Amino acid sequence: MARVNTKPSRESNGGRVVILTILGLLVLFGGGYVAAYAGAGAKVPRGASVAGIDIGGKSHGDAVSTLEEGMADRAEIDVTVDGKKTSVPVADTGIEVDAEASVTEAGGGRSWSPTRLWHYYTGGEDIDPVVNTDEAALTATVDKLTKEFGTPTKDGAVTFKGGRVHRVASAKGTAIDPDQAREELTNALLTGDAAELDLVEADPDINDDDVQNALNDFGNAAVSGPVTLVFDKAKVRLSPAQFAPVLSMKAENGRLVPDLDEKRLTKLVRSQFSDPKGAPVDATVKLVNGKPKVIPAKPGVDYEPSDISSAFLDLVAKESGREVKVKATVKQPDFTTADAKKLGIKTQISTFTTHFPYAEYRNVNLGRAAELISGTILKPGETFSLNDTVGERTAENGFTKGFIISNGIFKEDFGGGVSQMATTLFNAMFFAGLEDVEHKPHSFYIDRYPVGREATVVWGSLDLKFKNDTDHGVLINAHLAPSSPSGQGSLTVSMYSTKVWDITTKTGERYNFTSPQTRTMTTADCYPNSGYGGFDINVWRYFAKAGSGNVERTEKFHTTYTPSDSVVCKEPEAPKKPDEKPSDDN
Repeated sequence: MARVNTKPSRESNGGRVVILTILGLLVLFGGGYVAAYAGAGAKVPRGASVAGIDIGGKSHGDAVSTLEEGMADRAEIDVTVDGKKTSVPVADTGIEVDAEASVTEAGGGRSWSPTRLWHYYTGGEDIDPVVNTDEAALTATVDKLTKEFGTPTKDGAVTFKGGRVHRVASAKGTAIDPDQAREELTNALLTGDAAELDLVEADPDINDDDVQNALNDFGNAAVSGPVTLVFDKAKVRLSPAQFAPVLSMKAENGRLVPDLDEKRLTKLVRSQFSDPKGAPVDATVKLVNGKPKVIPAKPGVDYEPSDISSAFLDLVAKESGREVKVKATVKQPDFTTADAKKLGIKTQISTFTTHFPYAEYRNVNLGRAAELISGTILKPGETFSLNDTVGERTAENGFTKGFIISNGIFKEDFGGGVSQMATTLFNAMFFAGLEDVEHKPHSFYIDRYPVGREATVVWGSLDLKFKNDTDHGVLINAHLAPSSPSGQGSLTVSMYSTKVWDITTKTGERYNFTSPQTRTMTTADCYPNSGYGGFDINVWRYFAKAGSGNVERTEKFHTTYTPSDSVVCKEPEAPKKPDEKPSDDN
């Protein structure tokens, strides 16, 4: 009888049982896990809190709202800086709790994570929230607190003034440590405690070593001597006192670097050789401290300012070889410095002063005329014209209304009083020995003027003209001392040249006297006047070579003054009515 082996059969049945058992356990566990997941849902574990705010057992959305409301109550953070108390708005710090992320971190929201399910069923805990920080806002808050409680640092500097370089020392300060501020302010927001901040020593951006390096590398050399800019054949030499104001040193990446004001440098350079537009400037002669001085001519130079600016800092950084060529077009002036010197304007050759009573129109008109005449230079052979030099007396030209003489009586018009300038100028010309070309005395005599030696002008009809008939130039200067209610004013005209003549004069006796008439006027522009008589008079001018005492020629000036009529002003008669009958002679 054959034997049957039944052992493998038993082993197969046993393995099947084990597998089925394991599968059963897995099904049982899986079902429980699914049930646990379903039971937990999206709620936050019981007992969970964020920054001390209880959110346990709430749905994710409710937990977020609860956390946001709780944090909103913490609107201010109490701060102590070195024992001094203040507070800052949370919104200003840039520190903010991310409620969504924090609730998720606390276990809110659906998840298959065993850890999350474990915490849900065993209970949550207080967790650190997720915090976002606006770095710019936090920095601004720290800077504000530092400004209020700290001591500012002082950067060192290098300055240029008066042709010299100057050192400005640096100074340390105190400030709040940004890292400590971040930690303390964040902790204070989450706990409700005060933020304890300390002041620490702060270094300046530019310290004394940086200043010394700047002096060694640039500052000391910059003002070590003059620099020369070469424009074709024209040279401009600038002293440290002149160019120092265009230099500076600015902080850049923790060090001082050279800088310059290009516009100011351009203005400085142009002032040395041309007008602001680059045109040449003629030489001239001006009064300096009361004496004639030749003001040198300046060539006109057309160049690109950036060509100078780009080379200037390198130029002044060197202690030797401080000259650079600049690409330019140069135009020479028409009247050179040598021409100005040849004029021979060396000394005062005449001066004359007249006085006048107070009237504001005289101050205005004489002052304006003096302004326009002063500085006039007459070259040999040139003729001066008062009307051409002063121009028409209008409001646009700076004049106002005043009294003039018209048809033998006083009237108002623009430029009243300018004849005083004509008289003063005539006398300065008279004693300078220049040639009288055209002058007209006043129609009647005004007693504040030299009798027979005065002049009047009227725009468009009467002028004062004289010619420089010497071999030297003549500089004219006019000066007004204004009148006031308490005192009279004065007008002085002086002439400068090389003295050619010594002038003396003689005034004859008055003769051919005439009497004034009386005028009765009813016009609105009538001004009353007390009349006086007219007369004739002669004045002689004697020319002697300067220093010789020998009269070489004589001039005679004859003047006829008409009477100044008396003027009586009356109200105009009322017009007769149409039906009014003539009165009876009886």
